[in-house]
Amino acid sequence: MGGTDRHEGGRGGGREHVRVAVIGSGFSGLGAAVRLRREGITDFVVLERADSVGGTWRDNSYPGCACDVPSHLYSFSFAPNPDWPRTFSGQPHIRAYLEHVADTFGLRPHIRLNSELLTARWDSAELRWEIETTAGALTADVVVSATGPLSEPKMPEIPGLAEFPGAVFHSARWDHGYDLRGKRIAVVGTGASAIQIVPAIAPEAERLTLFQRTPPWVLPRADRAIGSVERRLHRQLPFTQAARRGLLWGIRELQVSAFTKRPNQLGLIETLAKANMARSIKDPALLAKLTPSYRIGCKRILLSSDYYPALARPDVDLVASGLKEIRGSVLVAADGTETEADAIVFGTGFHITDMPIAERVVGAEGRTLADHWKDGIQALRGATAAGFPNWMTIIGPNTGLGNSSMILMIESQLNYMADYLRQLNVLGGRVALAARPSAVNRWNRQVQTRMERTVWNTGGCTSWYLDAQGRNTTVWPGTTGEFRKLTRTVDMGEYEVVRLREPDGGRVPVQAAASAAASAAATGSAASASGSASAEDGAA
Repeated sequence: MGGTDRHEGGRGGGREHVRVAVIGSGFSGLGAAVRLRREGITDFVVLERADSVGGTWRDNSYPGCACDVPSHLYSFSFAPNPDWPRTFSGQPHIRAYLEHVADTFGLRPHIRLNSELLTARWDSAELRWEIETTAGALTADVVVSATGPLSEPKMPEIPGLAEFPGAVFHSARWDHGYDLRGKRIAVVGTGASAIQIVPAIAPEAERLTLFQRTPPWVLPRADRAIGSVERRLHRQLPFTQAARRGLLWGIRELQVSAFTKRPNQLGLIETLAKANMARSIKDPALLAKLTPSYRIGCKRILLSSDYYPALARPDVDLVASGLKEIRGSVLVAADGTETEADAIVFGTGFHITDMPIAERVVGAEGRTLADHWKDGIQALRGATAAGFPNWMTIIGPNTGLGNSSMILMIESQLNYMADYLRQLNVLGGRVALAARPSAVNRWNRQVQTRMERTVWNTGGCTSWYLDAQGRNTTVWPGTTGEFRKLTRTVDMGEYEVVRLREPDGGRVPVQAAASAAASAAATGSAASASGSASAEDGAA
C-alpha cells in the first residue's frame, strides 16, 4: 500500500495523500492503526492534537484516577499484558500500556502529534476527504474518527463563575500546579471521576464540599495488588491470562439481560449497594441524602471502597443540591446553601451526545455532521452516517456499555472497519461507500425499540446516556458478543457504491457490480477476518 508520504500532484494539488487518516490516538486510534497494519495497509496517518498518545488516559490525570473495569479485560486481546500491577489499573499504568502498544506495533512513524483536526470536507468530485489540521493539510480516501466520547470536557454555565477569584478546573484538565493543601475545595458532580477525586484529595484539603445533584449507586471496588507469582504465571502460561479474561467477559455477558430486559432483577444489587453504604455512613440524615431514588443501573454503577468513608469524614460536607450561582468566593446551591471555597473542581462529564468534532466535518451535501445529527446522533452499526461517504466512527452512537469493557466494542468496530476497507479494495479504483439513509434509519429504529425495555430508559433517572430529546443514543442494548456478530462484515446492501463522476456529471452507482464483488469477496473476507480476528474472538 506504500508509505505515508505520498503526494498526488494532479488530484491533490500537491497535498500529501493517504489511504486512511485516523483521528485520535487513544484506545480506538491505536487499535485502528494496529488493525490497518495487520490488514497490510501502511499508507495511513494517525492525527493527534496533543503532544503524546493516550487519549482520555492521557488527559485524565486527576488524583485517584483509575479504571472501573478489570485490567485483564480492559486491554486489547491482541496485546495482552501479563504485568498489570493491580486488578483495577490506575491511570499511569493504562497510559503506559498505550505507549507500549504504540512502540510494540511500530506505530510511531504513522503518528502525527500536535496535529489537531480543524476541518474535514468531503470532495464529491474526487471522492476523498480534504483535511485541515493545525500542522498542515492532507487528503485521504477514508477517515476513521477515533476521538472517543470522553474527549471534550463539559463545563456548566453557572452565573458568577467567571468572577470566582480562586482556581477553577475540570477533572479532565487537572491543574497539577495548584497546591490543594490547606485549601477549601469544592467538587461539583458525583460521577465516576468525582468519586475517585474526593477520597484522594480530602486528606489534603482544609475542608472539602461536594455538590451532589443526584446520588450515584456505588458498589465496593474489589481491587488488589497482583503478585509477582501471578504475573509470572500469566507470562509463562499465556492461556491462563486468556482464561482469566474470558471469565471476566463471560460474567458480564450474563449480567446484560438484567440491564436490557429485566430491570426488576437488579433489586438484589440495590440491596448490596445499600449495605455497602450503611457500613460507612452512620448519620441517618447523610444516609438519606446518599440513597438514590432510581433503579440501580439507570446511571452507570460506580465502584469505590473509599468514597463513602471519605464522605463520613468530619472535614467533608455534602450539599445535596446542584450549584446554582457564585458570588465572589461564595458558592450558592439550588437549595440556598452557601459555601466558601478557594478552588472549584468540576467533575461534570463530557460532551457525549453532542460530539464537538461533528461541527468540523462537512459531508457530501455540504452539511456538517453536527447539523445532520441535530435531532439526535445515529449511525449504521454505530459506525457510518448517511451523507458522509468513507467516514467511519469508532465508539459511535449506541456503542457504549453499562457493565463491561469498551475495548470489546472497539475491537468489534475494528473488524467492521477492516472489512469496509476490503470491500473498497475489491471494488477497485476511485470508489466510496455511502451508507443508505434507509439502512441507518432501520438500524436506529431497531436499537431504539430495544432500548425501551432497558433500565437506562425505564429506571427513573436522567443520565448522560440521554440526549436533549430524552433518547438514549449512547448505550448498546445487547451483549458484546451480539454486537461482534453484527459488525463482523459489511452488508453491501446497506451501502450505495459511488464512483468518480462521468464527464456529464452523473454519478455512477454500481450496485450489480458491488453485489457480485461482495459475493466474490465474502468467502475470502470471512477467511481473512477469521484469521486476523481469531485472537479477538478468543477474548470474547
